[in-house]
Amino acid sequence: MNAAAQFRSVTQVFGDFTAVDAIDLDIPAGKLTTLLGPSGCGKTTSLRMLAGYTRPTSGTILIDGADATTTPPEKRGRGRVFQSYALFPHMTVADNVAYGLKLRGVSKADRNARVAESLDLVGLGHLAARKPRALSGGQQQRVALARAIAIRPKLLLLDEPLSNLDARLRVQMRAEIRRIQHETGLTVVLVTHDQDEALEMSDEMVLMRSGRIMQQGAPADVFGSPANRFVADFLGYENFVQTNDGLLTVRPEHVVVTPGAAQASDGGLSLPGTVRDVAYRGVDLLITVETQDLTGAITLRSDVRADGAPRLAPGDAVTVAASSRHLVALTD
Repeated sequence: MNAAAQFRSVTQVFGDFTAVDAIDLDIPAGKLTTLLGPSGCGKTTSLRMLAGYTRPTSGTILIDGADATTTPPEKRGRGRVFQSYALFPHMTVADNVAYGLKLRGVSKADRNARVAESLDLVGLGHLAARKPRALSGGQQQRVALARAIAIRPKLLLLDEPLSNLDARLRVQMRAEIRRIQHETGLTVVLVTHDQDEALEMSDEMVLMRSGRIMQQGAPADVFGSPANRFVADFLGYENFVQTNDGLLTVRPEHVVVTPGAAQASDGGLSLPGTVRDVAYRGVDLLITVETQDLTGAITLRSDVRADGAPRLAPGDAVTVAASSRHLVALTD
């Protein structure tokens, strides 16, 4: 793998708090990598160290194979899109996009060409003369993206760029950022706490907790084979069963609830239980069942299509089953 940036035993300590704990990370060139995890996991601190705003307490950061640990932000060749967009309200859209180019001494003719190219890429060429206050939130986000792209960065760093948008615009902008990344071949690092955002947009997903990397890989690999309970929990597995073979997890959509006694057809999970709740959600049903494993009473959830689900009510005796191919063994 050709790495655009690398962390080698990078640690960041603030007082007695370790924000990032000796991580090793390769960020592949020309791909979109997400740093994913709950608040306080170290993802934003990692991005700030990569941007050059925060110097690691220890360890090395490489960009294009060269040591950039102490290189100032303006010499790292990176663009960044903030949560707040940080547009200049008194400037036009075109002037906002041109700002970084002007600071870098790019000639007026080249600036104009790059501004036009970048605005066309985000679909806002027709709004070049407007001020930010005349734009929607989604349009302002695109202007911020165009400004970052215009300097032709080695790395494009996105810090929760979609969090201020409504749900519809977030979905739309996910697709837009992915399209732009594909068309430009930029190396993009995106910080997010949204698992759906990471799964949809990533080539490489890095899931963090308490300053450490819990798991890294292609979204399908991480989602299909979570390494431990934290990763499984974070990705919405919900169901955990302690067996003689260790801790197993299974997603709700792979759990089958059958009235009365039954047996898993391939020797997978099969437990007797009692229905505690049936929640109708339009196209699907969420069935909550109380059962037992080696630790005692547990709750399992089954998410099934409403039109094919058995008629069940709280108090019904059922069997909860899952095929062995859908069971994932966890390390802890």
